[in-house]
Amino acid sequence: MIDLGGDGSLSLRTVQLFLLITVLSLAPGLAIMVTCFPFMVTVLSILRQAIGVQQAPPNMMIVSLAMFLTYFVMEPVFQAAWTEAVRPAIDGQIDAETAFARGVEPFRAFMLSRTDPDTVDLLADAAGKTVEGPPGLSVLIPGFMLSEIQRGFEVGFLVFLPFLIIDLVVAAILMSMGMMMVPPAVVSLPFKLAFFVLADGWSLLAGAMVRGYGT
Repeated sequence: MIDLGGDGSLSLRTVQLFLLITVLSLAPGLAIMVTCFPFMVTVLSILRQAIGVQQAPPNMMIVSLAMFLTYFVMEPVFQAAWTEAVRPAIDGQIDAETAFARGVEPFRAFMLSRTDPDTVDLLADAAGKTVEGPPGLSVLIPGFMLSEIQRGFEVGFLVFLPFLIIDLVVAAILMSMGMMMVPPAVVSLPFKLAFFVLADGWSLLAGAMVRGYGT
């Protein structure tokens, strides 16, 4: 028991419950910070913007697809963390501090493989730190997120180009026909949808994003 003075007291079990609730509330944010979710959701959002359909698929569908693609990519990392840290901790073979240190290592290795060293150096300089050897989590996590978002915009640019070409071609045709009052986006939308469907765009894009993490 923790004595709070007077008749007040707080049991250790209550403190652990509060800590557990806090960790669970932070879990979605932690999942975003240390996985490939930022890259996935950025590319899918840019794709929807490039096609020109603002609400199809809806935001929930975009986020759900990004989450499942993230799990598909991160499954080996999750398995390594479970085998090396979570399972031994549940069995009582290691303490919580050791479990945390072991569980972080698979995520650290994954983030290091995807983080731009220049971004890490920039963040370290901004924080007045010197990076010697593997960077700490306080620098590695934001550096990883920035690198993933940057990579997402690079892929999004390549995804956007063919749809932009369709928009320009349709706009030029409408202009040459004197149909200047017709919005080009309305006319080009069916062509962009047909192009994307005939190319099996969803499968191609999802496969390319997943394979990008295997290299």
